[in-house]
Amino acid sequence: MLSDAPVFPILLARDLDAARTFYRDTLGLEILREDPDDRIVFRCGGGTQLAVTLSTVGTADIQTQLAWRVADIHAVVADLRARGVRIEEYAEPDPVTIDGVADMGHSWAAWFIDPSDNVLAVVQPKP
Repeated sequence: MLSDAPVFPILLARDLDAARTFYRDTLGLEILREDPDDRIVFRCGGGTQLAVTLSTVGTADIQTQLAWRVADIHAVVADLRARGVRIEEYAEPDPVTIDGVADMGHSWAAWFIDPSDNVLAVVQPKP
């Protein structure tokens, strides 16, 4: 049953105002619903949603918490940079990035970090 059910990620945020500004104003995501005290739900492509929930501790994980699958990673990275988003650069032993993009073998990927230190990615599968 779960294999047919859509999922949506829930990220933790220490500051909902900063999260709203980042996801709505910087990334351009539409707010679907907002519970002012503890949650904002954003619309993403393909009928998916992203929820950002207020947390007193945020995340302590440095791994990718969320990735968008994109058709042209270089165009998306350029757009994110134009919006003021800092694309992370990594060197060995992490995946090595060149101009912000890493060749992961099966895909290309680039990472950026939201105001609550959630690691976000854009990923372009290889043909």
